[in-house]
Amino acid sequence: MFRKTTTQETAAGMATIIAAGTEITGNIESKGDIRVDGTLIGNLRTSAKILVGPKGCIQGDVTAQQADVLGTITGTVRVTELLSLQGNCIINGNLFAGQLQVAPTASFNGECHTGAVQGANVVDFQTETKHAAAASSR
Repeated sequence: MFRKTTTQETAAGMATIIAAGTEITGNIESKGDIRVDGTLIGNLRTSAKILVGPKGCIQGDVTAQQADVLGTITGTVRVTELLSLQGNCIINGNLFAGQLQVAPTASFNGECHTGAVQGANVVDFQTETKHAAAASSR
């Protein structure tokens, strides 16, 4: 009836789901994908991918390899690869991402840093925006 799963199988083939209507208080660490459609009050860390659904809400810091955000995050978001802000997502906190993709309807309030995570090639989004605004007004 039940079969034994290895850590490698769990990380590669399954996702943890926090369903709509569920509220969890506390930190979560995982090696596999995580989908949040409910509410998490605490930090979320995974070495895989995070998906925050349209009704999903995280009040805490998020760390992942990749992330797709359609819901709300209040906290610092650190993604080593692609961070995709989609739909009507709202992020209140600083963003650190290898690459950033932002839909026109998405919004975030905070600093945005893209590029290498260790500090090389890190771009301050606010500085870039100020330079772009100054160039367009000339």
